[in-house]
Amino acid sequence: MAGPRSPGEFELIARYFAPIAGRAGLGLIDDAALLRPARGYELVVTADALVAGVHFFADDPPASIGRKALGVNLSDLAAKGARPDGFVLTLALPTGWTEDWLAGFAQGLGVMAGEADCPLIGGDTVSTNGPLTLSITAFGSVPAGRMVLRSGAKPCDVVAVTGTIGDGALGLKAHGPDRPAWVGQLPEADRAFLTDRYLHPQPRVALAAALQAHASAAMDVSDGLVGDLAKLLAASKAGAEIDLDAVPLSPAARSAVMADPALAELAWTGGDDYEILCTIPEGEFPSMVAAAEAAGLSLARIGRVTAEAGNVRYTEAGRPRSFARGSFAHF
Repeated sequence: MAGPRSPGEFELIARYFAPIAGRAGLGLIDDAALLRPARGYELVVTADALVAGVHFFADDPPASIGRKALGVNLSDLAAKGARPDGFVLTLALPTGWTEDWLAGFAQGLGVMAGEADCPLIGGDTVSTNGPLTLSITAFGSVPAGRMVLRSGAKPCDVVAVTGTIGDGALGLKAHGPDRPAWVGQLPEADRAFLTDRYLHPQPRVALAAALQAHASAAMDVSDGLVGDLAKLLAASKAGAEIDLDAVPLSPAARSAVMADPALAELAWTGGDDYEILCTIPEGEFPSMVAAAEAAGLSLARIGRVTAEAGNVRYTEAGRPRSFARGSFAHF
């Protein structure tokens, strides 16, 4: 007797993804979506691909993978000052996938989509002999001419970051299979906090309007603060002076650095933070801080922009500090 029939692509779409689709997705029964930007607005588009074994562990909870997949795209939109409008998903499922896995993935994806008011509007589902691979393209909108670029930083602007830095990179170590000795020295609550920060990015969507109003340049911290700042400054043809002691660390990250002082460099150069790095004219900084606080976020001044293009001076405890490796790189 034949076993139960596996559901086809269209059944999977109807069962797991149509319930989280928005109106622009046309019920996910067509070959394309239809976005209608409001008069006077422009579209902002971003895409990220995630591969099992590179961006997440294959045995991570499927709901966490779903949340992270959309969260990293929403972080890019937030840094541009964009309001999320919708996203498309390409999902390549490996041999051995199960409906339980897909249900968990869709649940996590739907939670993040609901929190950000960013519905699914289309995509594609295929099978692969390789690792689980997924790609999301997210769409947002900004008033015409108001997208916050990387290239707008000016000398004497404040350099600032939201939240805390280093939690994602330290969380990867705390969560991964080969845990260093320092992980065992942390209280359980600190290990859980760092792991959660790695598994579940918190895109700073609530700060988008404030960035539009006050920031001269911005990007999200995905590949490490040091390396991402270098990218922003290169685009702006500027330099900076950065006080590493002013870089905000969570209590859990401070506990890790106390257990192993060498981890400070990992905190500054590691990825997966998904905080916002921005530059703000000095006169606008108090208003930006107030807007961040109103959105429930912290904003820390860590330095200032200088006119010396490509020259970034880091100090720690008043002494110069340099880095051999600035950020995560795929190639």
